[in-house]
Amino acid sequence: MTQTLTRFLYGGDYNPNQWPEDTWTKDIKVFKQADLNSATINIFSWALLEPEEGKYDFSKLDKIIAELSEVNFDIVLGTSTAAMPAWMFKKYPDVARVDYQGRRHVFGQRHNFCPNSKNYQRLAGELVEKLAERYSNNPHIVVWHVNNEYGGNCYCENCQNAFREWLKNKYQTLDNLNHAWNMNVWSHTIYHWDEIVVPNELGDAWGPEGTETIVAGMSIDYLRFQSESLQNLFKLEKRIIKKYDPETPVTTNFHSLPNKMIDYQKWAKDQDIISYDSYPTYDAPAYKPAFLYDLMRSLKHQPFILMESAPSQVNWQPYSPLKRPGQMVATELQAVAHGADTVQFFQLKQAVGGSEKFHSAVIAHSQRTDTRVFKELTALGKKLKKAGPTILGSKTNAKVGIIFDWSNFWSYEFVDGISQDMNYVESILDYYRKFYERNILTDIISVDDDFSKYDLLVAPVLYMVKPGLGEKINDYVKQGGNFVTTYMSGMVNETDNVYLGGYPGPLKDVTGIWVEESDAVVPGHKTTVSLNGQTYNAGFICDLIHSGDAKVLAKYANEFYAGTPAITENEYGQGKTWYVGTRLDHQGLTQLFNHIVLSTGVKSLVGDSHKLEVTKRVTQDGKKLYFVLNMSNEERELPTEFNNYPNLLTGELAQVKMRAWDVQVLVK
Repeated sequence: MTQTLTRFLYGGDYNPNQWPEDTWTKDIKVFKQADLNSATINIFSWALLEPEEGKYDFSKLDKIIAELSEVNFDIVLGTSTAAMPAWMFKKYPDVARVDYQGRRHVFGQRHNFCPNSKNYQRLAGELVEKLAERYSNNPHIVVWHVNNEYGGNCYCENCQNAFREWLKNKYQTLDNLNHAWNMNVWSHTIYHWDEIVVPNELGDAWGPEGTETIVAGMSIDYLRFQSESLQNLFKLEKRIIKKYDPETPVTTNFHSLPNKMIDYQKWAKDQDIISYDSYPTYDAPAYKPAFLYDLMRSLKHQPFILMESAPSQVNWQPYSPLKRPGQMVATELQAVAHGADTVQFFQLKQAVGGSEKFHSAVIAHSQRTDTRVFKELTALGKKLKKAGPTILGSKTNAKVGIIFDWSNFWSYEFVDGISQDMNYVESILDYYRKFYERNILTDIISVDDDFSKYDLLVAPVLYMVKPGLGEKINDYVKQGGNFVTTYMSGMVNETDNVYLGGYPGPLKDVTGIWVEESDAVVPGHKTTVSLNGQTYNAGFICDLIHSGDAKVLAKYANEFYAGTPAITENEYGQGKTWYVGTRLDHQGLTQLFNHIVLSTGVKSLVGDSHKLEVTKRVTQDGKKLYFVLNMSNEERELPTEFNNYPNLLTGELAQVKMRAWDVQVLVK
């Protein structure tokens, strides 16, 4: 049986191989001074561990594992397979990826391995075998960290041949494939399997990767195939580790906003615990990282590992400002509020060279402990040491679910025509923000999740409706569920062929409407909607809706379709469905959700938002932990219902005045 974390981890990525051995002991003393209790090591050490094929040197890794173990640090042990050594490219050129433009890469960077290279698979497997056999009995290793931030696609001959086999397995016959991809368009009919080529910029795709293609069905299948190919690499390493260590959790760190090329929902079942690297941009509103944390928590409906974050400055933004005083603590505890059972940084010691040398760290280039950042890290360490045991393993029980689906992510952004501004994540965030601002707990779920757990389901731009999903949504609403969907929904099947008979296809019955046309609102043009006697701006798409039996809640106020339905509400069985036919502005969508929240009875954690972020986790023994976060540079007042609650972080009663970037964890 796979174990779970036994203590709240506070640490991060440490690269002692970049430093003289006589500095390690001093580094560890500094880490302990900040109350760190864990280190992630061996992420990018392949070239040192295996300087030439079959010749291994674990001497440095043995020493650092021994030093960390001696001081009772928990160790997250990497497998080092994310960045290949130079000898591998020289000896086996097929390990290198071919990019979207058809160019084979050479040694350098990272994320540059072909997932279908037999040589890469063999060499990675041999390294992991050595690591797992050598270190599996060390009780201080609490997590195995496979590879690092998987992502990126390959378009080489290895992948092309593997893709053909994948398609044979999926479609069985070329007739089925030609029908699924509608290949009579532009004389694309395939008569032999070896006529199928990868959809890169030299073939049926063009423009930025993942945005433009002739045959969307093929390009979506290729993204599914590539995601599965990388997933198979993860599973390969995990199988080897489990042979030697069946109990310690195995994971890989998910990343990005979110990573478009990896279907995290498909990967989640193979992760013993979800881990995530969080780097919000300096200008990101607080609800964006909150959404991603909720997504990570919802992948397995359990707490996750915050594997990486920045103590202050990052190195990769066009402009990388410092985190303001208090901001680091608040952003780390925001992740904890939404389900993280760790706080971990990249990096523990700032590198002297390379592209990440100006990325902030626990030990900065000054190598001093009297800096602002180190003092804040130490203060956070003390708080986590006090509160961590109570927070560890506590759960979030949400009654609102927002559907986020990777096949929709891919297919929606492949749409040609209508508008060039198809952005799946931004469309989802429009709706997530409505619950975030109301302090309503929200899960970010897949189409395969159990819908019955939720009082309200929201599925913005549910463009692709796979077989069975329409019936699943209909049954959910019939049984008393509440459902919201929008423009660009119910339009295509799983291979991106349009449902005939009017949009939204399989959702016509549950919505009680059909859409005749969809108008693209061109830049600079304003469309308005009349809702509850007020006029609100709308844009992007305006559906021309036939309301049927559905009640009309809002109408267009201008254009040739003025007076026609823009938003509808339909009773279906024991439940209700709302259809939003345009992209309302923030004020208009807020007004609409005032009505929907009231109608569904979904409860906020506080009566008034007070411009604070409030979330809740519940411990195994029933304690309610209310995380109250001031994610701003201004002072705010605590909601009155929390007065006199004890603050888990300080052991004192709640403070009524919350300073900029202040956080309280209040216990009931």
